[in-house]
Amino acid sequence: MDEKPEARPVGAQESPGDAGGTLDRRAELSEFLRTRRARLKPEDVGLPEFGRHRRVPGLRREELAQLAGVSVAYYTRLEQGNGRNVSAEVLDAIARALRLTDAEHAHLTHLAKPKAQKKKPSARTQHVRGSLRQLLDLLDDVPAYITGRRSDILVWNRMAAALFGDWSELPPQERNWARLVFLRPEYRELYVEWDGKAADMVSFLRMDAGCHPDDPLLSALVGELSVKSEEFRRLWATHDVKEKGHGVKRLRHPLVGELTLFYETFRLPDDSEQSLITYHAEPGSPSADALRLLASWGTDARASGRSASAFGGPAAGRPE
Repeated sequence: MDEKPEARPVGAQESPGDAGGTLDRRAELSEFLRTRRARLKPEDVGLPEFGRHRRVPGLRREELAQLAGVSVAYYTRLEQGNGRNVSAEVLDAIARALRLTDAEHAHLTHLAKPKAQKKKPSARTQHVRGSLRQLLDLLDDVPAYITGRRSDILVWNRMAAALFGDWSELPPQERNWARLVFLRPEYRELYVEWDGKAADMVSFLRMDAGCHPDDPLLSALVGELSVKSEEFRRLWATHDVKEKGHGVKRLRHPLVGELTLFYETFRLPDDSEQSLITYHAEPGSPSADALRLLASWGTDARASGRSASAFGGPAAGRPE
């Protein structure tokens, strides 16, 4: 099953990115494979455990190569970032051996077999169709927004502003979920399970980096967050990846208190880099009542909540 990857030297260290450069795809490939191999134990994949002392955590390269049906030398070159000539069949075998999720498998493919880019992704301005903007405005009782590349927040409706804050007050470059989560204290307070939200954001950025490592704006964002946030640096080093999906988020709003909301992510069929995200509460629940209260306050809800919190906690009632 062996095919010879291109043999070229690889730098020993990975750079998180800087304002003037791009992410190193070969370093990304090397670190991703190494971290996925490190999380597996021989017993996880049906291999015998020989000896108590192992120099490296997880599977050895020899064990992984055996499971994937490739030579040790071949896999070693691939893990060193030399994957230009690797076939889809070999990547599938390695993905199975590493027990990769669908998102991780796609990330591995993006890193090892990049698609040719006609122009730098950052050169293309992110536009949202007018009909989608109208749709958001019609969702009176549903917080909704559209995100694009690099977790940028592109457009949102009145209910999203009431729930998350009026992003129109921020400069366009600051309307970015990763920056909000890691650099603004109010969002650490907003998410009850902030650690989970932070891990999700880094996983999404990792997926984006795998698809577009030549994007200098993404590299600049990663570099900025790496400098300003120790938590971001730690999570970025794990190389975990995840697709946006659906689930439950618990929020602690300064006006109405704690809410439990379901979120859904809809990737746009004509622009896979844009996603529509909506939030809703279980009908008849206290969270549904809280959303109705937020709707009555509109975009003033966050500011009013902050003022009320200064006098002892979340406010109650309706605006006069």
